[in-house]
Amino acid sequence: MKIHNNEYYMNKAINLAKKAYGRTNPNPIVGAIIVKKNQIIGTGYHEKAGTPHAEIHALKEAGTDAKDSTVYVTLEPCNHYGKTPPCTDALIQAGIKKIVIASLDPNPLVAGKGALKLKEAGITIEIGMCKDEANKMNQLFFKYIKTNMPYISLKTAMTLDGKIATYTGDSKWISNELSRNYVHELRNIYDGILVGIGTVLKDNPSLNTRLDKNDIRNPVRIIIDENLDIPINSNIINTSKEQRTIIYTSKNTATKKINILESKGIEIEQTETDENNKLILEEVLNNLPKKGIYSVLIEGGGEINGSFIEKRLIDKVYWFIAPKIVGGKHAPSPVSGQGIELINQALYVERININKFENDLLITGYIRWW
Repeated sequence: MKIHNNEYYMNKAINLAKKAYGRTNPNPIVGAIIVKKNQIIGTGYHEKAGTPHAEIHALKEAGTDAKDSTVYVTLEPCNHYGKTPPCTDALIQAGIKKIVIASLDPNPLVAGKGALKLKEAGITIEIGMCKDEANKMNQLFFKYIKTNMPYISLKTAMTLDGKIATYTGDSKWISNELSRNYVHELRNIYDGILVGIGTVLKDNPSLNTRLDKNDIRNPVRIIIDENLDIPINSNIINTSKEQRTIIYTSKNTATKKINILESKGIEIEQTETDENNKLILEEVLNNLPKKGIYSVLIEGGGEINGSFIEKRLIDKVYWFIAPKIVGGKHAPSPVSGQGIELINQALYVERININKFENDLLITGYIRWW
């Protein structure tokens, strides 16, 4: 019989947790493995907010064999009543001998209290195995718990010379089919997809998820439209009964058009504007969790991208680069706005990962804010 180490089992728990990417918000994704005599006797992951946690699923599968076993769990077990009872109580009652925890829960209701209760019950506790990977997969949850703000990712696709369209505005398609399919995978795990009115007017997008598999969902469409210029015959309005849509507009918008759009199922949120009649994006983001939106994928053009970057509101980037050159000083780039004055003021993208989709490159990374 092959004997595996703690890292092996924790990685299995992490892979289990990832099955629920985008489905548990505002809760974290969590996986659990129960091992006894070098055999896995129970597995589980948190599938959806309000449903049993990973540990409960694993304990149910293990049954009475769980006594004197070791549990590997990617996040500290909860010790409070929410929509479900505390996992700590179930683990203690099952007679668990040891629990290996990847990372502690930053939720103030837990935050070390779960591990302490388990330890006081006589269970051996080990914390920190595969911590970095466990934290990385729950960065959406961690940000919301700490800031009450949604996690914001920016996706863009550009040519080798840094253009997102030709000087005439043509952009279909810069990236290849494999890259575009991956974008639909991203849409499937984010709560919302955000664009500005410029993208709506130029491209007339649907902003839905198109994947040939089960368990797909459409993200909530979030449109930044200060003057409510969205055409009534646009694809977004025509499919508003099929896909939830929220338009953020100024408080000066005409009531008549608001009424027309609301009659078509569109949610309208009127928000404060700045001295340039631009929506205050921080107010938009503060409102999104109240709408059940905890993660957002921005797929806009240079103006909306530049606005979010200028306000330091981006957490992560998905940056596609296609091996094409279009040229033209008037061809748009992925980030517009005023820009920085000195190169030492440039934003730095760290924890870089590079993937190939045939000849396209995808650079994924996290913006470091000073």
